[in-house]
Amino acid sequence: MDTPAIPSPMEVGQANAKVLFVIVFVLIAIWFVAWLWARHPVVFICCLVVVAFGTAENVTRALATPPVKHEHSRSLGPQVGATPSSWARRDIPPRYLAIYRAKSTQRQCPGLSWTVLAGIGKVESDHGRTSLPGVRSRQNFAGAAGPMQIGNGAGKAGNSWARYGRGSIYRPEDAIPAAARYLCGHGAPGNVRRAVLGYNHSAVYVASVMRHAHRYGG
Repeated sequence: MDTPAIPSPMEVGQANAKVLFVIVFVLIAIWFVAWLWARHPVVFICCLVVVAFGTAENVTRALATPPVKHEHSRSLGPQVGATPSSWARRDIPPRYLAIYRAKSTQRQCPGLSWTVLAGIGKVESDHGRTSLPGVRSRQNFAGAAGPMQIGNGAGKAGNSWARYGRGSIYRPEDAIPAAARYLCGHGAPGNVRRAVLGYNHSAVYVASVMRHAHRYGG
């Protein structure tokens, strides 16, 4: 069992200073309101009217604005069958775009949007265009290889290719469907974010992949 963390004297002092600051600020605010009411009641009333109108306007806007969906509502990922955006057609090489959208790829994980695979391909290797180690031959420092950077058993990335891969890990025609099978085995399409987190255990990575995925969708 972990030992509860004990705050240091410096942390206690900082917390006390923050509390004291809040108390002083509140007292000054109360004093100022009382002084304004006693010396300038007209100004005080005008200030109250302005605050009231501002509050009413904000409430009206809040009631009129549709509620924003929580981030978890996007856990299912982008829309399946999304039309490539103009950015997708400019940024993704035609060969890769065709593989991402191919029916044979989609059959590896029915319900998973091609844009998620494209987002992973973008982050991992810029759709095969990067010259980093492991993309076209061998593997990187973690033991991941190919355009989708899948573990090939040579390092801490594990050997996901042995389970999900078929063919050559360096060919996008083989690597992209393997990535789809991997995602399907880790929660997609029910929870795409969890599946992508399984692909790379980093919240920053997940956010980056999903950002590209949503940009690629038309």
